[in-house]
Amino acid sequence: VTAGTTLDTSVRAVRLAAEHDSLFASVGVHPTDLTGPLDKMTEQALATLAESVRVVAVSEIGLDFQERSPDRAVQYQAFRRQIGIARELGLPIVFHSRDAPLETLRVLREERGFEVGGAMHYFQYGAEVAREAMDLGFYISLAKPLLRLPKLQELAAGLSLDRVVLETDAYPQ
Repeated sequence: VTAGTTLDTSVRAVRLAAEHDSLFASVGVHPTDLTGPLDKMTEQALATLAESVRVVAVSEIGLDFQERSPDRAVQYQAFRRQIGIARELGLPIVFHSRDAPLETLRVLREERGFEVGGAMHYFQYGAEVAREAMDLGFYISLAKPLLRLPKLQELAAGLSLDRVVLETDAYPQ
């Protein structure tokens, strides 16, 4: 699955998936790529892209509360709108959460993201957050940090394998 993180890269992801039978795409705007609120034109373009048979998820959406990240109100609006697209089309959500685990899960509950399921991307939190995400029906997605974080290794060892996905996304490492 090749993921779009902006409207432009979502278009490219869908194009690549259409050209290569071994690829599928996901579409969405990453919270750190937001330059303002998600406008109706972008929202409609994402929804149209998401209707492609090669699109298997809405991602990589979510919240990122690092100091240099876009305004939080903008992130909340975009996250909620993209969950709405996923729900309308019945597509799972792959969501990003940096320094915002409880807020991310709260928005997913409020917007009923659990109705379509998905995965908590690039997971690096503890057992409580993992349990809450899984209780909502989401998978825990593990990536490169698993190789270097002993606490994450301990957590992963205790997770049920039927609730775990592995990913290769390792930017910026």
